Amino acid sequence: MSKAVRNLPDVVSEQEWLAARLELLEKEKALTAERDRLNAERRRLPMVRVEKPYVFEGPDGKVELRDLFEDREQLVMHHFMFGPDWDDMCPSCSSAADQIPTHLRQLNVRNTTLVAVSRAPYPKLAAWAKRMGWSFPWYSSFGSDFNYDFHTTLDNRVAPVMLHFKTEEELASEGTPWDGGPWTEEMNGSEMPGLSAFLRVGDDVFHTYSTYGRGLEEFHNGDNYLDLTALGRQEEWEEPKGRAKALGLEAGGPNTRVPDRYHV
Repeated sequence: MSKAVRNLPDVVSEQEWLAARLELLEKEKALTAERDRLNAERRRLPMVRVEKPYVFEGPDGKVELRDLFEDREQLVMHHFMFGPDWDDMCPSCSSAADQIPTHLRQLNVRNTTLVAVSRAPYPKLAAWAKRMGWSFPWYSSFGSDFNYDFHTTLDNRVAPVMLHFKTEEELASEGTPWDGGPWTEEMNGSEMPGLSAFLRVGDDVFHTYSTYGRGLEEFHNGDNYLDLTALGRQEEWEEPKGRAKALGLEAGGPNTRVPDRYHV
């Protein structure tokens, strides 16, 4: 396909490329410094003691939240969408799960454990992990309030709705992300993705951070790598327009599949 059709980058000399790259480098350095400041603000957030005795099921049976730390100080948790009555895991969450390293030692030596939690019963999670070749710790919260309390299963019959930190009343005026309308009864039971962090101090567990929506995109689809390329993520919204065909593979996109259904 021709450059005129695809709007590919200009072809320049090595010296011209270097000059443009150095100009961008200054902006990257500024963004890195700003990210460092933002990360420091995140670390300064207050924390909330987790009082409720949540119970999960894993490979060794029933465990409590503090057990998920595996004797480390910090816990990072993916909230993956896999409803109790679903046959398949959410394809977008599958893309995030597919990128979790086989070895988590780099987190472990830094006093941090990484796990995932979903509401499907544990035998279903274990079977799915085996099918996909995943080895990260994955626990079921089935039968507990955990997903509702951490706003990854939304049902106003069980707990007040909080979608991306917006209450049901705020959603009535500002709209939901998917259709811009208010929260409706038909949406009760919706599963949502998220990421949370916890800190253990002795026997006490504290919730320090959670994020949803675009706060999760660094963990999907290899975006950190794709953002370094000329074609980018190949999503409809990206600039410059006409650079690449939109693949429909963004989180929730029409062509997103569970990992073993891609033909590559």
